[in-house]
Amino acid sequence: MTHWTRRPFLLCALALSVGSLDLRAQTAAIEDPCEKTAGMQVYSNVFMHEETGDLLGYDLGIKRQGSSGAEALLYVYEGGGAGEGIPLSGQVSKNRLTLRGTWVEHLLEYPSKRKILEQHSVEILGILTLANFSGKLTISEIDDHQHVRLKRVKKIWSCN
Repeated sequence: MTHWTRRPFLLCALALSVGSLDLRAQTAAIEDPCEKTAGMQVYSNVFMHEETGDLLGYDLGIKRQGSSGAEALLYVYEGGGAGEGIPLSGQVSKNRLTLRGTWVEHLLEYPSKRKILEQHSVEILGILTLANFSGKLTISEIDDHQHVRLKRVKKIWSCN
């Protein structure tokens, strides 16, 4: 085989490998919480506990859909990073926000390292303004209604 007949094969192989790298890069970008929340209105009460250094609180990214619909991602900080956002959907009527969804937690049981899947229903009800969100957050089986006040920020905590 001459170098002229091998060249198309090498170019095709190179194009396929570059294409697969590009696809992986696009997939990684989709999974990036900073990319996911870039076009959203973000509200937060996340803070670092002075004594322990733990991150605590919530980030809520909201994207309005049409005249009254809303899609959102809720990030829960319980000591460390928030992990994946919890997808929520609902409505905004005037300034009243209603969101619902399911939080699927992938946990490891120790010492057996057995994988556990837990699901919690999540509900957010409250008043949404350009400056803040004030209302009730309920996560089933974790806590009862928790009153939260989130202020408007530019981006979620993990993107700062």
